[in-house]
Amino acid sequence: MSGLPIPCNLHAAAVSEGRDDWFVGLPEVVRSVSERWRLTVGPPYEPGGQTAWVAPASSPEDGAVVLKLLWRHPEATHEADGLRAWNGDGAVRLCAAADFDDTLALLIERCIPGTPLTSRPEPEQDEIIAGLLRRLWRVAPNDTVQSLQTMCDRWAGRFEAKAAARPGGLDPGLAREGAALFRALPAGADRAVLLCTDLHAGNVLAAQREPWLAIDPKPHVGDPTYDALQHLLNCAGRLHADPRRLARRLAELLGLDAERLQLWLFARCVVESVDYPELGGVARRLAPS
Repeated sequence: MSGLPIPCNLHAAAVSEGRDDWFVGLPEVVRSVSERWRLTVGPPYEPGGQTAWVAPASSPEDGAVVLKLLWRHPEATHEADGLRAWNGDGAVRLCAAADFDDTLALLIERCIPGTPLTSRPEPEQDEIIAGLLRRLWRVAPNDTVQSLQTMCDRWAGRFEAKAAARPGGLDPGLAREGAALFRALPAGADRAVLLCTDLHAGNVLAAQREPWLAIDPKPHVGDPTYDALQHLLNCAGRLHADPRRLARRLAELLGLDAERLQLWLFARCVVESVDYPELGGVARRLAPS
C-alpha cells in the first residue's frame, strides 16, 4: 500500500473505482506539505470519506487544522475557490492550498468539537441547512468555477450509460424524461450563484467560531434550487413518506419555488436510481403529470 494508514471507506472506494494506485504517492505529498506548512499531522479520521485522505493537524500559524488530500476529480476541482470566496462566512476557513499531479492539498480550519449536525432532529437540521445555504449563495469569485450545467450534463450521460448496461430499472420513458430534465433545468434558472452542491447534515459540524460550519463543498455555479437536493436525499424517511411535502418545507425555508424544487428532485432521483434503486420509487411519485 502507501505506508500511510488508509481509512477503510477511502480504501474501499478507491479499489472499487480502480484508483488504488493513487495511494502510492500520498506519503510524499504528506511529507511535502508538512514541511511547507510546518505541520504536525495525526492519523487520518476513520472510517473516512470516499474521495479524500483527511487528518487532524496542528500548525504554528493556524493552530488546530485539518489536512485534506483529494484525488483529482471534476466535483472536487474548485473546493479551494469556494472556501476562499466564503472566507469563513458559514463555512470552514481555508488556510492554504497546493496542487500536485493527481492530488489537491487543502489546509482547513478544524471544527471543535466537530459534532455533526446529524446529531440533531431532522426538522432542526432543515432550518440550519437552510440558514447556511442562504448565507453561502453569492456571486461566483471568478469565471473558472465549473458550471452546474457541466456537472448535470456529465451526470445525465453517466446515468444513460449505466441504465443501458443494466436494464430492468425505471420505465424507459420516465428515465428519458428525468435525464432530459436534469440537463434542461440549469439553463432555466433566473439567477446563478456559488453553490455547495453537497450540503447535508453530515457535512455540517459544530464549531467554536460559529455554532455550525459547512465542510466538504463541491462548488459549482448555477441554480440555487439545486443546492437543497442533497439534504432532501439524506432525509430518507421523510423523502420516501412524502417527497412533495419535504420539498415544499425546504422551498419555504429557502425562499425557493416549490414546484421547481420538486422537478429538480424528480430529475435527481432518476439519475441516481441506477446506483440507488430505492430512489426510483420516489421518482415515480414525483413524475410531472
